[in-house]
Amino acid sequence: MKKFLLGTVALVAFAAPAAAADLAARPYTKAPPMIAQVYDWSGFYVGANGGWGSSHNCWDQVPGGIFIGSDGCHDATGGVAGGQIGYRWQTGTWVFGLEAQGDWADLKGTNGSLIFPGFFTNQTKVDAFGLFTGQIGYAANNVLLYLKGGAAVTDNRYNTYFTPTGLFLASASDTRWGGTVGVGLEYGFAPNWSAAVEYDHLFLQDKTYNLTTPGGLLFSSIRERQDVDLVTVRVNYRWGGPVVAKY
Repeated sequence: MKKFLLGTVALVAFAAPAAAADLAARPYTKAPPMIAQVYDWSGFYVGANGGWGSSHNCWDQVPGGIFIGSDGCHDATGGVAGGQIGYRWQTGTWVFGLEAQGDWADLKGTNGSLIFPGFFTNQTKVDAFGLFTGQIGYAANNVLLYLKGGAAVTDNRYNTYFTPTGLFLASASDTRWGGTVGVGLEYGFAPNWSAAVEYDHLFLQDKTYNLTTPGGLLFSSIRERQDVDLVTVRVNYRWGGPVVAKY
């Protein structure tokens, strides 16, 4: 029995390498290629924004269209909030777009009259504004740096008060058109969602207004110069594929 077991072990030992040699070689499988996910900024989007604004205003007194002197300048500052809607298309790393934005505003500021010091106070209020712009940007995957420019419109009110008592005297209101330029940095933080920080400067043409009393009497005529600076935080939701597979 012992000789039989030893003979069996010896036979297995000699047969195993031969059997292994007869087995087919293990097939080689090439690893799948790496796939890079590329963010795509193309598509329609809608969003909300909020932030801070400052309107710089200078008044000249021009009764009958005759300049008699500068009545001073002031900054009307406060908060803004609103929304935007637009469309973008991407070609390589370049992104182009069109956008419309509308915001409620609470910008208010005053200065004492330089021509009649101690008697009158000038006040400017900006209640709303709109921007209609084109965009061009450079995308580094899900980070977009863009410039924008186009038309701007503001809803303004100009008031005069009697300084010693604060009594309201006269006012004028107007929807005023001009231009805008801006720059923004946007980050795609989730599929179809992005957030941005944006700065815009609005430059508005000089205009002349007749301030009238509540009874409709002419109180004064002013030529008003105005520009506006805005800093807003924006969140957008976009319709379109958020990523594209690139081999």
